[in-house]
Amino acid sequence: MSKRNIYLSTVPPEQAVILAKQNLDRDALLGVETVPTHEAAGRVTAAPVIARCSSPTFHSAAMDGIAVRAEDTFAAREDLPVRLSHPDQFQFVNTGNPLPSGMNAVIMIENVVQVDEVTVEVDTPAFPWQHVRRIGEDIVATELLLPQNRELTPCDLGALLSAGLYEVTVHERPRAAFLPTGDEVLNFRDHPEPEAGQVIESNSQVFRAYAASWGMDATWSTPVPDCAAALEQAVLDALDKGNHIVIVGAGSSAGSKDFSRTVFSSLGKVLVHGISVMPGKPTLLAVTDERSGHPGRLLVGAPGYPVSAVVCHEKILAPIASWLMRKAEPARATAEVVMARKTPSKPGMREAIRLACGRIGDRLIGAPLARGAGMITTMTKAQAVAYVPEESEGVEQGETLRAELLVPEAEMNRVLVHVGSHDNTLDLLANELMGLAEPLRLVSSHAGSMGGLNALKAGSALFAGAHLFDPETNDFNFPFLKRYLPDMDVTVINLAIRHQGLIVGKGNPLNIQGVADLTREDVSFINRQRGAGTRILLDHHLRQAAIDPRSVQGYDNEEFTHMAVAVNVLTGAASCGLGIYAAAKALELDFVPLAHERYDLVIPTAHLNDPRIVSLLELVRSPRLQQAVRDLGGYETDLAGREMQPGMGLGH
Repeated sequence: MSKRNIYLSTVPPEQAVILAKQNLDRDALLGVETVPTHEAAGRVTAAPVIARCSSPTFHSAAMDGIAVRAEDTFAAREDLPVRLSHPDQFQFVNTGNPLPSGMNAVIMIENVVQVDEVTVEVDTPAFPWQHVRRIGEDIVATELLLPQNRELTPCDLGALLSAGLYEVTVHERPRAAFLPTGDEVLNFRDHPEPEAGQVIESNSQVFRAYAASWGMDATWSTPVPDCAAALEQAVLDALDKGNHIVIVGAGSSAGSKDFSRTVFSSLGKVLVHGISVMPGKPTLLAVTDERSGHPGRLLVGAPGYPVSAVVCHEKILAPIASWLMRKAEPARATAEVVMARKTPSKPGMREAIRLACGRIGDRLIGAPLARGAGMITTMTKAQAVAYVPEESEGVEQGETLRAELLVPEAEMNRVLVHVGSHDNTLDLLANELMGLAEPLRLVSSHAGSMGGLNALKAGSALFAGAHLFDPETNDFNFPFLKRYLPDMDVTVINLAIRHQGLIVGKGNPLNIQGVADLTREDVSFINRQRGAGTRILLDHHLRQAAIDPRSVQGYDNEEFTHMAVAVNVLTGAASCGLGIYAAAKALELDFVPLAHERYDLVIPTAHLNDPRIVSLLELVRSPRLQQAVRDLGGYETDLAGREMQPGMGLGH
């Protein structure tokens, strides 16, 4: 008589996943590869991706119409239109055409009256850069386009190709093989007609569909007979084919023909035999060792009953696979569901209840479906799944359970929302946060320092980057916080002291030495947007030099990032612009120093214990990140990670 397996102990599925992660070396298990960009959707970047090209690479028309000098139209009125002559005062353009030399605006063709072949009339003035896509409006060469460990979307492919990136380095996909077992199991490809005691094999295809949705490469075999030697050889063959994960379907329970545990023990270390969830209890996990010839691979014994197998896939394999691929764990939307009838449950075991749900009034009502582990149709009929806790003996009619809706939901719990001033160090932070053991995604909106404070006031950001200088107190940020956020308790943490100045062409061909040169007729300037700390700094220096902003050619031409300012200078769209040294260095431009300033992170004190903020500050205080910041050029990190107080200034 064959010896039966005995469950030594069951563990919660979360603990089973942790054990698997602790016993797998994903860096050793999965390598990296370079793939064509157009085939990379769903892959995960293995390194930061830096743009090669700007997009667009030239000022272009955003509308069909005529390109003009906006200044030529300022006198236009409805009752007194302005006439323009071709080609000196206007030229016809189509959407996407390069903006003709000397022109700085586009008027839509429907707003143009053609008088004759060379003359048009307009009755509304155009403003500079109206209906024009400016150089680098979308992508700026040399800036971070995507961080490491980013799952690539279809739109990401467009961005990569637009930036001149035709190949991308990604993490290798996990390869998995599913081995169905059992003398009674029939190969579905044979289109069998099952007799008594026989079943058509389907679990391999359920797993294969799950694996495809996770982004894995999955194969399967014909059913393996109930024989320990045959099963061991099948597992070894799957490992020899390069599979990182081998799943044995059925054979993991306690029956006399359940050989998975025996085979797994002969090839490696058994981590888990039984999870405390019903259905799904007979789940088995092991890691191979040298005896298999392929150490460090994952072996999984999935229950044979279809619903039990689904629980194994969703609660065990999905989080492990996501972790291996550096992807967010699949998550479902949840909702409060009122139970339509009493449902008992066995204490000590978490139980999954499939629910048929519908809305009645303002409540979701859930009717429990049949609970048999072999009834796959209950999964096709269910709209939700609720889990009765281990300590409960069931739920009463009318009791509310939080249930998982059987629809995908975006995972947003690991997003850090930043609104405020742009700085190149944010790119560093974005990449490093995604490199953490539990990755965080930094989403940054470049709204300027004042825009960041307004976002904090509205509760729409976790933190804001600011470098607002107050000449009256010779201090940074605190005078503005007192004025605009008087009732909000905030903590101010320094990120870096940075060098601001005039970004000029390589070799400084116009010999620009300071703000006094901005009034020269041969100098054109590119400014930052209203509310940006950099623009406030510029205005301060213009006042000190008694310069009227209206005398600065290009003062009203705005960009939203330092890199966009730099690329305007690089391409000759402007002679110079105010920005940080790191932006000039990145594009190999020259730099005329103007001031040092403190770039701080303003964080509502209520968020300080948020795990995302805790991870952010740990990173800011790490010597490794501070060295990387200094390597950008034009930064000092003497105060980095320190809490600032009013009156500290630059701390020197």
